[in-house]
Amino acid sequence: MSLRSYPPLEKWDDWTELESVAWPKRVERHYMLVPTTCFNCESACGLLAYVDRETLEVRKYEGNPEHPGSRGRNCAKGPATLNQANDPDRILYPLRRDGKRGENRWSRVTWDEALDDIASRIRHAIAGGRPNEVMYHVGRPGEDGYTERVLAAWGVDGHNSHTNICSSSARAGYQFWMGWDRPSPDHANADVILLISAHLESGHYFNPHAQRVMEGKARGAKLIVFDVRLSNTATHADHWLAPWPGSEAAILLAIASYIIGNNRYDREFVRRWWNWQEYMARHPERSEGSQPTRSFAVSAAQDDVSFEEFERKLRELYAPYTFEFAEKESGIAAATIEKVAELVASAGKRLSTHTWRSATSGNLGGWQVARALFLLNALLGAIGTEGGTFPNGWNKFVPRPMYMPPHPPKWNELTWPDEFPLSCNEMSFLLPHLLEDGRGRLEVYFSRVYNPVWTNPDGFSWI
Repeated sequence: MSLRSYPPLEKWDDWTELESVAWPKRVERHYMLVPTTCFNCESACGLLAYVDRETLEVRKYEGNPEHPGSRGRNCAKGPATLNQANDPDRILYPLRRDGKRGENRWSRVTWDEALDDIASRIRHAIAGGRPNEVMYHVGRPGEDGYTERVLAAWGVDGHNSHTNICSSSARAGYQFWMGWDRPSPDHANADVILLISAHLESGHYFNPHAQRVMEGKARGAKLIVFDVRLSNTATHADHWLAPWPGSEAAILLAIASYIIGNNRYDREFVRRWWNWQEYMARHPERSEGSQPTRSFAVSAAQDDVSFEEFERKLRELYAPYTFEFAEKESGIAAATIEKVAELVASAGKRLSTHTWRSATSGNLGGWQVARALFLLNALLGAIGTEGGTFPNGWNKFVPRPMYMPPHPPKWNELTWPDEFPLSCNEMSFLLPHLLEDGRGRLEVYFSRVYNPVWTNPDGFSWI
């Protein structure tokens, strides 16, 4: 027996616990502890499956202390995985529809029958020169692109996702800044943590983020939360702002204006990493009282003059975004926004920021919230720094497969219609409408970790 928080690793093969429901009797249970992963969200937190050594049944799931992300701590969905495994309505074998859609008539078939039927349909489409009539529609895959590589090996451009009704607005804001569509904030080492909504940090997604936020606070970091809700995260905030939904970008622009107007930005970072030369080339008009813009390729001294001109232009561009402007847009007092702005400016390179859904999803222009938020990191040089915010691909290793199939030879307009060339992700919600308009047809449609009827705003059109 042990009073530790977790069973020691050396006893995972034969761990003994007392059966709680047998109390007051002393009944011992002997378990094998098998590491596994929670798949109730894309965090993929570590779990330990407690497997009864006598019956080989999984009796419960608890956190895996050896997992580097979750470190043994899980939200309620992790242990609740047992309910999914034991759900009396869980489908245990293939079913084939026996009737019209919606009649709820099904018959049991064997795995061979189901796989042969699906495989023959896929082969029929590919052999007939219609590879894009096969579509794989996924939510959060959790398999690092394996299925997409299989489709590509078949010559099928059939990968679709739910991202355009999920997180693509936030992704777009980040993508336009850095070419990566996700941030990876170093909350644990930040001096200031700025969160737009509490979506990830409250445990619905990414309980590892919540752990790092609290680690940051423990070492003295200040927490700022923009959220219309008094969420779990907001209760820990040093500053909780509840603006009118959709006005978050106005507050962020006012903070940026404060940083620029008071010369609190990292001048050398902006000079080196911003594409200010391209901006000035496209906007040759001079600021009031400035010298004419010179050629960028002549000399370093002239480059200095050009950058100073850009700085003047930058101050002019952001001057209208005052605290009073932000107050009018958001309903948050100008004095409160000014306090937050000073706190953000004081963070320097240790500003960690994050937004995902909430303010950046489901409203027109939501992508501007992510764009304006990352502007603060870009001004302070808090990108790729300890305590700052990273593009997620910079500190994430995914081994490249030994063999990679070529890109499919034919573009699939059912996922990426030509009239939406700037879409950040597949236009998945248009699929039933494109099919109805005769833009294409499907022979085989796979849905995984995604329920289009439940998820899409016009779900019944998918039936």
